[in-house]
Amino acid sequence: MIPLAAILGIGEKVLDRVLPDPQAKAEAQAKLLEMAQQGQLAELEASVKDMASARDREIRIATSEAAPLLNKIVTPVLALGTVSLSFVLFAVILFVPVDQASKDIIIYVLGALTSAVTMILGYYFGSSVGSKEKSQQLDEIMEKK
Repeated sequence: MIPLAAILGIGEKVLDRVLPDPQAKAEAQAKLLEMAQQGQLAELEASVKDMASARDREIRIATSEAAPLLNKIVTPVLALGTVSLSFVLFAVILFVPVDQASKDIIIYVLGALTSAVTMILGYYFGSSVGSKEKSQQLDEIMEKK
């Protein structure tokens, strides 16, 4: 995982290329240091490490000969089940006539499932989320220039 000092170094290299003006570059570097002091960069780094460790755990289980089949398939089965159930509930709401009380419950459950599906998709397809957030924060620094 990239240490905090390396993140700051990368940020400074980006600033060198994006901001040729020394004064604007100095302001952006000051903002980066301020973010580091406030713990925002460390928080971001911890979030990226957490996702990476979860993916590493899944890889170790999936490739381990000693892991039982249930351990290897439980995460993908739960993910597929959650996504499938959310699509089924969407179909029920759209195509099946249900009374209002039941519809309210279905919509509530669908809201919870939608949040879970968002996390599932982020887990399986969001490998660059930390990078995107870092880029977003650097863009915000540049806009304040």
